[in-house]
Amino acid sequence: MKTGFLDKLIARVGRVDPEEIQSSLGRLVREMGFLEKVFEALQEGVIVTDPGGTINYINRAACDFFGVEAESTLDHGIAGLIRGLDWEGLTGAGEVVTRDLEIYYPENRFLQFYLAPMEGELATGDETRRLGYVMIFHDITATRKQTERKIESEKLTSLTLLAAGVAHEIGNPLNSLNIHLQLIEKKLRKRAPKVLASDVGELLQVARGEIARLDAIVTRFLHAVRPTRPRLEPTDVNRIIRESMHFFDKELAARGIQVRLELYSHLPALPLDPEQIKQAFYNIIKNAMEAMPAEGELSVRSDLNDAEATIAFSDTGEGITPESMGRVFEPYFTTKPTGSGLGLLIVRRIVREHGGEIEILSRKSGGTRLVVHLPLGHRQIRFLPPETAAGSKAAPAAIPAGSVPAEAST
Repeated sequence: MKTGFLDKLIARVGRVDPEEIQSSLGRLVREMGFLEKVFEALQEGVIVTDPGGTINYINRAACDFFGVEAESTLDHGIAGLIRGLDWEGLTGAGEVVTRDLEIYYPENRFLQFYLAPMEGELATGDETRRLGYVMIFHDITATRKQTERKIESEKLTSLTLLAAGVAHEIGNPLNSLNIHLQLIEKKLRKRAPKVLASDVGELLQVARGEIARLDAIVTRFLHAVRPTRPRLEPTDVNRIIRESMHFFDKELAARGIQVRLELYSHLPALPLDPEQIKQAFYNIIKNAMEAMPAEGELSVRSDLNDAEATIAFSDTGEGITPESMGRVFEPYFTTKPTGSGLGLLIVRRIVREHGGEIEILSRKSGGTRLVVHLPLGHRQIRFLPPETAAGSKAAPAAIPAGSVPAEAST
């Protein structure tokens, strides 16, 4: 952008000593290079535009935030970089504006940006005018996620209290019904004819069986949402995987879903609570099946590295939209008409209580891959992924493929 200062300098260039020109230009280049290094070293994203919103400068951090190269954005409008940005609305008042922004590519991040006008004189004696705008982007993903975790914890606590209250209210009538059914059965045996007692007795057995089933459902629900200390014992994860898949054999066959197991043949026994881990696997498999309404393939792979075992569940279902990805662990959030919205929340709680973590990779119409990371030994603490230069957590390390022979079946 040619300024009035440069115009005047060019007009006077014939009257200026060449050495003075060379010295001035050298100083300008050094100062510009120094300032550029400063901006490139910042972890905050910086974008400078002209008054119309055309990008004149973008630093490395901003490029990382939006997954672009600097050369491809220069001299292009800011609206092309940030879709849906109301440039006229933001700049209309001519004041500093602050907004929060969520981006989904190349990583799901929450950014807070400041938009400030730049005003000044192009040359000595010129009137003050709008030179452009500077946008500064700060990564607030960690703070936002910490707040979300706190809210999630509060919701889970409320859910646990609600579940305990509901279980108590349901448990008392169930117990009373069971006692009264037993009394009816005893009176029928003493006073009613044998045929009537036999017929009614069968009905009573059915009723008592349904009461027992309802009681078991309430107990399992309480175990799912109420924090319980895992009862750790050496556990063969491959066996848990096979048993979990066997539980859904008939349903998988009815849906026409092909199953592929690739299990690490030398996986060591891990300190786990078998029942809790099996419950987590049940929820994952059920979610995968429901994501593939007709046919498809479900692949389950176990693997090992120096620190942990990994179990990856991959389906060929509908996938998860970027908008839904950030909410999959919210209580009651579900994209299914009949879903409870508790499945993945329970899975993550169980895995985290074992010192592990889960990772979800998905895209709309591209299937979903959920990876369970379980430590080789019981851990009282968990090291978090290192922070990247842009302030976001680094992605978990990729699972080493084909590092050792695995047993495969279809």
